[in-house]
Amino acid sequence: MKHRLVFAAALIGFLASVVAAWVFGIQQPPQPPVFQPAANPYAHGVYATGIVESDQSAGANVNLYPEVTGTLTRLYVHDGERVKAGDVLLTIDDSVQRANAEQLAAQALAAQALLDELKAQPRPETRDVADAQVQAAQANLKMAQDTYAKQKQAWDIDPKAVSRDVLDSAENAMHVARANLDVVARQDRLTRAGAWVYDVRNQQGQVEALRKAAASADALLAHYTLRAPSDGIVLAVNTAQGSYLSQQGVYDTYTQGMAPVIVLGTAPERLAVRCYVDEILISRLPQPGQLKGRMTVRGANIAADLTFERIQPYVTPKIELSDQRAERVDLRVLPVIFRIEPQAGLRLYPGQIVDVYIAAR
Repeated sequence: MKHRLVFAAALIGFLASVVAAWVFGIQQPPQPPVFQPAANPYAHGVYATGIVESDQSAGANVNLYPEVTGTLTRLYVHDGERVKAGDVLLTIDDSVQRANAEQLAAQALAAQALLDELKAQPRPETRDVADAQVQAAQANLKMAQDTYAKQKQAWDIDPKAVSRDVLDSAENAMHVARANLDVVARQDRLTRAGAWVYDVRNQQGQVEALRKAAASADALLAHYTLRAPSDGIVLAVNTAQGSYLSQQGVYDTYTQGMAPVIVLGTAPERLAVRCYVDEILISRLPQPGQLKGRMTVRGANIAADLTFERIQPYVTPKIELSDQRAERVDLRVLPVIFRIEPQAGLRLYPGQIVDVYIAAR
């Protein structure tokens, strides 16, 4: 009985192992890939990593930085909004600069008023006062001359009738009156001559200086309003109302670096790809007029033809795509810019990384 149980258990184990071997030996059909990896469509193609950016006539996306510092008071645009050249994007607190500009403008007006006053001299009222002073001095001289003449006539008739001291006093009074008339006459000529030409020139210089200072303050005041330099679309707004803006941009808490306040690009239907070709593969590229390429979107079965735009003739270290400030590499790359041919169902965004193959010799 015991041997039968052992034999049955062994038979069951054998059958189980056979079934298990048969089950696990069945080959499952492979799952289809989520997307097809990028393949070289050319007989001789050069691979390059590319980044999608706005199709600018020169350069890449436009990074906007304020020329002044201050607190953001109002934001007029949002991500993805289309703008035209000259549209207001944001404003910065300009209360101090506005007061400074108004003060300089008021000083310029005051200086101009003083210049007008100098050019308008002499006033009619001032001339009337000067004329009256001359007439009063003439009358005083006439009275002094008459008094002296009477005293002198009495002295000539009888020297004892008038003392010598009285006669000398009358003569001195006449000389003083004549000198006073001369002073008043000179003062009258000075009054009628008006402002001195050098005083007018000096005041004209003051007016010009203050006007230029006021114009400079107004020009600086205009910089507290950030405007769109060209038509385009707002790709990114990296600030919010109440944030502090500097000429270096805004602090990004994620990258822990400074970022542009606003990134401006072209419309999404006008996109380009900036490819970075390894320096050891540059010699394999054909003439610029014969360059053509094809890109593949990573993680998707999407491909598109590329039309050559231009080459940036400056080989640089390959740090553009990694965004590592402290990165040290020996590899250098040549930027080649292609325009993306639009097609149905193609949806791309600036900053997206794509795989690019360029037809080589």
